[in-house]
Amino acid sequence: MAFGRAHRVGTMPKSTSVKPPVVPEKPDTDRSATSASKENNELYAIMDEVRGALVEIIDAKELDHLAAQDARVEIAKAIRRILARRPAPLPSFMVDRVVDELVDDVLGFGPLEPLLAQDDLTDIMVNGPKDVYVELGGRIQKVNVQFRDETHLLNICQRIVSLVGRRVDESSPICDARLPDGSRVNVIAPPLSLKGPTLTIRKFKKDKLTLEDLVRFGSITPEGAELIRVIGRTRCNLIVSGGTGSGKTTLLNCIAAFIDRDERVVTCEDSAELQLQQPHVVPLETRPPNLEGEGEIRMRDLVKNCLRMRPDRIVVGEVRGGEAFDLLQAMNTGHDGSMGTVHANSPREAMRRLETMITGGGFNLPARNIREMIANSIDVIIHASRLRDGRRVITDITEVLGMEEDTITTQSLFSYQIEGDDGEGHVVGRHVGGGVTQPNIWPRAVYYGEQQRLADALQVANAHVSPDKSFGMV
Repeated sequence: MAFGRAHRVGTMPKSTSVKPPVVPEKPDTDRSATSASKENNELYAIMDEVRGALVEIIDAKELDHLAAQDARVEIAKAIRRILARRPAPLPSFMVDRVVDELVDDVLGFGPLEPLLAQDDLTDIMVNGPKDVYVELGGRIQKVNVQFRDETHLLNICQRIVSLVGRRVDESSPICDARLPDGSRVNVIAPPLSLKGPTLTIRKFKKDKLTLEDLVRFGSITPEGAELIRVIGRTRCNLIVSGGTGSGKTTLLNCIAAFIDRDERVVTCEDSAELQLQQPHVVPLETRPPNLEGEGEIRMRDLVKNCLRMRPDRIVVGEVRGGEAFDLLQAMNTGHDGSMGTVHANSPREAMRRLETMITGGGFNLPARNIREMIANSIDVIIHASRLRDGRRVITDITEVLGMEEDTITTQSLFSYQIEGDDGEGHVVGRHVGGGVTQPNIWPRAVYYGEQQRLADALQVANAHVSPDKSFGMV
């Protein structure tokens, strides 16, 4: 595209006409795939024709001085004037389609614009110009969205990564970026990607979810949510674990809502995703190396630096390397209530991963010393899982008790028991308490005046404990 500056890309509002939501692709029963392809080729030819004329009549500098909505209106008017001068007039539905797609192409992200406008989509996956998938309702589905060709898709990818001063080409075929709305983007281009440029976008809802929302969605019960509130209010050192796409960041956001407004919070992230509402929050973000391979700022550098920033709490978006040691040190040296997320399949696996990350970070410490540090630093591990039916559920709230010989001991306060399948592909299960009436965090609850809330939540949760199930330390 010959006009429109990079910093304006993605900041334009949608066109004034309301676009229908993009729906999953269905088998074409009314016409053959050949005729559909022929229509697309005809449309692309018209768009190329209009685009060439548009470059001649639109002044890019003038566009930069217009408000976002005004720029879209002016370009739409220009496109309609160009189409009206064609010898063979187009049907009105095709004119509207050409206008919408060209305006999105010029000022936005082309065919991705309708997908980015849908708040119910969580992931957009582009596997080359003709295969676009989305995650809708926890399930991956193909949608009827296509790019013209690999060059068109690569231009859109280039436009996205230019927002963070990066580029993607054969010499630098992998790139991470972030859209203006905070969505996380990964691009991998040929020759590494054999099907053409591959683009993955992890979207984030505009409205921040709360614990009440998670209760309404069935991710947790009211008493489980109350237990999490107490954990957040009593400044427990916390790890949120779970697999990819299980909702770890969302859950961390929900818990962070209970941080006192007079606390100074420093967040460290690879891509800024946390949406803390407290007034005294200092967000930090890592920086990748530049084109010469220099200037990289790693997560561990941020965590080490934020210890010198006088934080009350440190929140690490994702712990994946040697910064695990620094976070545990912070938890153990007066920064109570610090939090982080870890990729793991269970609470116990999360502790093993922390141990592995510390060892892999170059710290020459005996395994027992590392485990003692983990046991002394972390109070609670909350685990989130994505079930096979697409639902995201908080499956474990586990306390870390201490050490017995060389083993870290834990006890379950709350867990999700899977009971079967309803015959339609939906997992059936229920949340139950762990049978613990006075957990290890009880003194904290007493100190912060939350003991009654904690006792009531555990009493309701433990009412569902199966009589034949034994609980306790693991």
